[in-house]
Amino acid sequence: MKYLQFLVVLLLSSTLMLGCAENKSEPGENEIAEKEVPAEEINTNQSTIKAPNFALQSVDGKKIKLSDYEGKIVLVDFWATWCGPCRRGIPDLVELQNQYKDDLVVIGISLDQEATLEDVKPFMKEFKINYPIVYGTQQVVVDYGNIQAIPTSFVIDQNGNVVNKHVGLVPKSVYEQQIKTLLKKS
Repeated sequence: MKYLQFLVVLLLSSTLMLGCAENKSEPGENEIAEKEVPAEEINTNQSTIKAPNFALQSVDGKKIKLSDYEGKIVLVDFWATWCGPCRRGIPDLVELQNQYKDDLVVIGISLDQEATLEDVKPFMKEFKINYPIVYGTQQVVVDYGNIQAIPTSFVIDQNGNVVNKHVGLVPKSVYEQQIKTLLKKS
């Protein structure tokens, strides 16, 4: 049984370490289409994809649900402590959370596994993370289109719709433009 668990962890870890490869296939069931929509083209009246709700345990033991943040813009960031691009992007997410604290919540979904799980809390302290961090599950990875690379982030509008997906490190200015556009539309 331990060997089987090891293989599952190894497979998930190696899949995530492949980097920021884009999925060029058509989205199937349980997949969220990857779409880079320029902020000025975000239209919350178009046909949109409802963000899958989740209830995940935070590092401080609370249950965090996506649905708790309806009415706010939510930036869901899949990451891990060992991921170089994730580490470079987190200071931008901290700044965005500070800057737009009344209208935005960043939720970090840690995909750290058993070997690095104990690194999450010290990492949060070191990077002064000011937003909720939850422990990801295989189910949330599947629900969000079988996350293939990290960081992968989703911008979710005030109505709970996915308006953008980013694979890889994203400049703060891109998020900022999308946040401002969504704030104008509300």
